[in-house]
Amino acid sequence: MRKLMFAAALLAAATPLAAQDADNAVAGGGTLPAGWNARLDRPDAGLANVRFTPMGGGFHVTLGPAVLFWNAANAASGEYRATATFHQIRNPTHPEAYGLVIAGKDLGGQADYMYFLVRGDGKYMVRHRAANGDLHTIAPWTESAAVVKANDQGQSRNTVTAEAGAFGVRFLVNGTRVAEYLKADVSYLNTDGIVGLRVNHNLEVHIADFAVTKP
Repeated sequence: MRKLMFAAALLAAATPLAAQDADNAVAGGGTLPAGWNARLDRPDAGLANVRFTPMGGGFHVTLGPAVLFWNAANAASGEYRATATFHQIRNPTHPEAYGLVIAGKDLGGQADYMYFLVRGDGKYMVRHRAANGDLHTIAPWTESAAVVKANDQGQSRNTVTAEAGAFGVRFLVNGTRVAEYLKADVSYLNTDGIVGLRVNHNLEVHIADFAVTKP
């Protein structure tokens, strides 16, 4: 196996509740590591309240607006395994999600990608965003014992993984498979593209062990 370490940050869908509280102000935001890009859910939000910095061999992310982080160097095709461990630092106002983005195409433009997210109430979700702006909910918010819930201090640790191949893609949380989708069953399923991370509105998380492994 050839292991390709990727430093990306990306990730997933803002819930309707997110519109009910304003973006947090974030000190020290506004810049990204070399090679990195950010796609904000609301382009008018800007990067001033987005802090994404290398730390401890991983990345520390503190947000106002929800953001998908990506680096064009982090592309994968065919058979691969993408994984990252997210440490949520404190409770947001309501459960907010974080996780992996795969199959990213034209992320600086029309954007087509799939994302697999978990959140502090013990649920996961899978969605596909098409280049025309359509959102396909492949798995709605679904409770799973595999997802570690946030404790009273709002802290939790979850490792999320995507395993892609000719068959399609399977998703795991903390080593437990929670979902699998076959290309034969999902007409728009294409797992080739940029792998990254997503962190939602008003979250603070540390991301460790982000990697893509290819045979």
